[in-house]
Amino acid sequence: MPQLTDTDRTDRADHATEDCTTEEHPTEDRTAEGHAAEEHGGVDRPAGERELPEPAVPAPVTPGRLAHTVGTWMTAAEYGASRAALWSAACVLVTDPDGRVLVQTVDYRPDRLLPGGAVDAGEAPSAAAAREVYEELGIRDHFPRGLAVDWIPADAPGFEPEMRFPGEILHVFDGGTWNAERIAAIRLPAQEITGVHFAEPADLPGLMHPGDARRALSALRARIEGGGPALLEDGRPTTPGALDRLGALRTRRTPQRGTWCAGPAPETARVEDRAAWLFAPDGRVMVLIDHATGNARLPEPGPELTITEAELLGHLTEEGAAGRGVRIRSAARLRALGPAADARHARLLATPEQVRDLCDWGPAAADQLTAVHAARTRLGLPRSPRRPCTELPAEGLAW
Repeated sequence: MPQLTDTDRTDRADHATEDCTTEEHPTEDRTAEGHAAEEHGGVDRPAGERELPEPAVPAPVTPGRLAHTVGTWMTAAEYGASRAALWSAACVLVTDPDGRVLVQTVDYRPDRLLPGGAVDAGEAPSAAAAREVYEELGIRDHFPRGLAVDWIPADAPGFEPEMRFPGEILHVFDGGTWNAERIAAIRLPAQEITGVHFAEPADLPGLMHPGDARRALSALRARIEGGGPALLEDGRPTTPGALDRLGALRTRRTPQRGTWCAGPAPETARVEDRAAWLFAPDGRVMVLIDHATGNARLPEPGPELTITEAELLGHLTEEGAAGRGVRIRSAARLRALGPAADARHARLLATPEQVRDLCDWGPAAADQLTAVHAARTRLGLPRSPRRPCTELPAEGLAW
């Protein structure tokens, strides 16, 4: 093959450049200015502005290495060691028809506990909840609805130093309301669980470890509110709802048990109180929460309330030491609220079912709610789904 001279090489390079620009791409302008005009929507770059370099191509991720943040690299072992290690547990909140909470006595600590325990390796929290209830109470069921997720810090009291407790994520699931038949079906194991009973919510702090009681009450309020699972830190909600802020259920509820009777009360009966189911346009009713005790009660019609003509629903009869007393109940449509006349109580909107859950009415509650919803239908109002309770402004409002 003949050897090329330096002149030949130069000539060939010049021809190659010429061919590329004039024959292969005769219609394209690939100057720096052309690129800039395309990238900036056809507008030339201002004089003196330099062209930005192309972004660097990142290095490929090799096996055994993990990108933690942009520009920061660590081995998989280093990244794993940097992550927090926490225990995981699950428990179930169960109530009876009177709104009391199921708690267990155990043979390894003096405090009462909700049914539940540790989540096993590879086990879903809801599966752990179902397994623990079956092992501890003999009830086979599943509990998919979460009420709360609690972060328990590593320095929480109650854990022996030998445990090296790293902190815990504890899931609280809704076990629902158990009727007498299901409660009678409880079967305790031969060891660990020594008994169960249903406790008034306000009694939980005296029966349980403080953190456990806070968690149980927060989960119970979340169930009543119906706004989804509560996020807790050591039993305290990160975003408290109205019932949390007002401390609902922190003291024992006032029992109002008896027999529900439609129509007017006997003239000779002793009237204990008169209260009304006052409906807002969305089908919820007004309920009062005592700031000092957290107790709930229905309001009495007063001058600060603008309502339609009240309809008598019936009365609740109660037998007591002084003889028979009655509680008169009526229903009306709430048109407007004036400034709160009673500073002791907060005014909330809640569904009738939420009002029942906050009160201790016994078996007569079901019959009273039937009468309440019949009145709501006659008033032409919708049935409100369960949702977080709304605190009404102290200065009042109108619909």
